[in-house]
Amino acid sequence: MGFKCGIVGLPNVGKSTLFNALTNSSKAQAGNFPFCTIEPNVGVVPVLDNRLDKLFEISKSKKKIYTTITFLDIAGLVKGASKGEGLGNKFLSHIREVDAIVHLLRCFDSDDIQNVNKDVNPIRDLDIIETEMKLADLESIGKRIDKKNLKKITDDELNILKTTEDYINNDKDLNDLRNLFDLDLINKSGLLSLKPKLYVCNVDEKSISSGNKYSNEVQKNKKIDNTILVSAEIENQINKLEDNEKKNFMELMNIEKTGLNYLIEKGYKLLELETFFTSGPEESRAWTVKKDSTAPVAAGKIHSDFEKGFIRAETISFNDFVTNNGWINCKNNGKMRLEGKDYIVKDGDILNFRFNT
Repeated sequence: MGFKCGIVGLPNVGKSTLFNALTNSSKAQAGNFPFCTIEPNVGVVPVLDNRLDKLFEISKSKKKIYTTITFLDIAGLVKGASKGEGLGNKFLSHIREVDAIVHLLRCFDSDDIQNVNKDVNPIRDLDIIETEMKLADLESIGKRIDKKNLKKITDDELNILKTTEDYINNDKDLNDLRNLFDLDLINKSGLLSLKPKLYVCNVDEKSISSGNKYSNEVQKNKKIDNTILVSAEIENQINKLEDNEKKNFMELMNIEKTGLNYLIEKGYKLLELETFFTSGPEESRAWTVKKDSTAPVAAGKIHSDFEKGFIRAETISFNDFVTNNGWINCKNNGKMRLEGKDYIVKDGDILNFRFNT
């Protein structure tokens, strides 16, 4: 299993169009009116990896299983969502479920598409969304640190809640909290403001290669990083083409990678994820794990029993596996290692776990 991203933004910035493009589906109704997406549409997309293709070929596997990324197209938000305006309550509850937030910002002019505001201003739109998330967090924190509920939380949880409250009230940079607190504690807090974020500038066709005045304003903002330039309309066009036509079209539009590929790369880096593989006659499969995970933790991604009863991991690097054409030659040529509980899994490792049930 990979990770889950929630696509958020004001109504009619292109969320459903981007969702359709990323998932190559028509599950989301891309209608030209606010709140056309009421329940979050969910799309699970395979993370294509040439390394897995090679392992599948070498091992002559019956099945090939990519790891995945899940996208949620979440209903548009308006000012006052934290108090229930628009579809605010649904919006905010759905954001709590995701690993990362994809802020989709309108960076194009159009007379054909309604806008909840009179002009195009991506920085203002982003401020609206983030303000509503902060207000929702303040309300949540207030309830959780109330005297009636204090006994239910640990000292560490209380510390992060009070510190976040202070940062929000005094307009401090919330990104700093990721250096002050353990990532697991941040994730368990459920606070919207602390979730990792990607910023996607949805531009028109003419601006896809070099951006425009709106996307430039976003990219120059010192408070915003992890930005991606995407044209949701062009992504949809690409998905309608045959594979051989896609490459020609992307070259014509001066696009090196699809929006999906950019999101996956940025998402893995943002969430500090990497991939390990299992490969054999039955299947070759990719697995997602946090960087610096130990072998038992990686084993637990396959099955909890693997982690509990972990003995050791037969380990081969991807390059050695390919050079020696699979498990048998790697063993014979001394390229297979037996690693214990303290081994830190590396990106691209091919692993076979030994365990007691």
